Amino acid sequence: MLKKIITTIIIIICVLIFSFLVFKSLKKEMVNTVTIEFWTLQLNSYDKYINNIISEYEKTHSPVKIKWIDVPYSEGEKRTLASILTDNPPDLVNLTPDFSLLLAQKNALYTFEKEKLNQFLPSLIETLKYDEKYFGIPFYATSAVTLYNSKLTDKTPKTYEELFKLPASNGTYITMINFAENDTLLKILNKYNINSPQTINNKRSIQLFTEFKKIYDNNLIPKESITQTHRDALEKYMSGQLEYLVTGANFVNMIKENAPEVYKNTKIIPQLIGDTGQYDYSLMNFIIPKKSKHPDIALDFALFFTNKTNQLNFAKMTPILPANKEALEDEYFKIAENNDLSALSRLISAKQLNNLQSPLSGIKNKKELNTISANYIQQILINNKSVNNALNEFKADWEKL
Repeated sequence: MLKKIITTIIIIICVLIFSFLVFKSLKKEMVNTVTIEFWTLQLNSYDKYINNIISEYEKTHSPVKIKWIDVPYSEGEKRTLASILTDNPPDLVNLTPDFSLLLAQKNALYTFEKEKLNQFLPSLIETLKYDEKYFGIPFYATSAVTLYNSKLTDKTPKTYEELFKLPASNGTYITMINFAENDTLLKILNKYNINSPQTINNKRSIQLFTEFKKIYDNNLIPKESITQTHRDALEKYMSGQLEYLVTGANFVNMIKENAPEVYKNTKIIPQLIGDTGQYDYSLMNFIIPKKSKHPDIALDFALFFTNKTNQLNFAKMTPILPANKEALEDEYFKIAENNDLSALSRLISAKQLNNLQSPLSGIKNKKELNTISANYIQQILINNKSVNNALNEFKADWEKL
């Protein structure tokens, strides 16, 4: 009996010792674990891809743990701003350059040396600079191409001015420019070096706005150009109403699925250019809030997430262009088998990244500037305000910003 009691006591002691050691080990692991909170914008459909990258990083960077949260695109700015105002923001956030710039101007972001961004295209990282400091890590880019319906036209204009000189077929428009949508108008003006209060009313600007008025009055573009979005323009192209459409390469498959007859007649040429001969683009990026507890690890993970292999894999899943310069050199962006339109658009847009128009930067009130530009193009096109007067007022309002 005594022997049985002693055995039981020994077992209990062993269990207690083992439990203590396990608890101590877990406690040590919990203390040492570094958790990086990582936010993306509406990328949950790529969860397998993202989770694989996270797992791979965690395996080689113990005890780092990545907590991934995918945020709806419409809530990204609001939730990011709210979190940055706290003392516990996420460590790495996927945003647009415009909103990132606003945060940089508020001194709310971690900044780093240019050398940290050597893996990216130099032209893209310049988008993410304010006051000579770099505040963002490029994620991916897009660069629009020009589609045209070869059943309606066989001309291949290179510039907006060449396009504006073309006649429209009966019952069609040459194109549709979404003047009031975001910074569409400002991007076109920027291609003509019209990008400041000092240039908005110069001779070249007056010529360009006069052309806008002419094609609008002559019904070469839809009257809805002043109010509708690029999705409306896409619908008009798919219904055979537009001869040319400057749009993202990601919409080529949508045309294939929804308008096979138009798709069959669609051909692709480079994006329309202006005086600079350069192409505009859109960029998504990552930022690190200044209050991040682990900014160096967040940056290291961001650079791992956007390395050559990961960027190339992502580009093969979705019609985006890698910001990583080595990934962009891959044969995937140089060969189009069987003249596939999606592959051709990928080749053309990738090539355009080698000749990019410097974006409008350093503007503290970009949204207000977009509103002002939309107002004055409406004054000219709809209210018949003289181009000279409208642009002089535009200059005054821009200077106030």
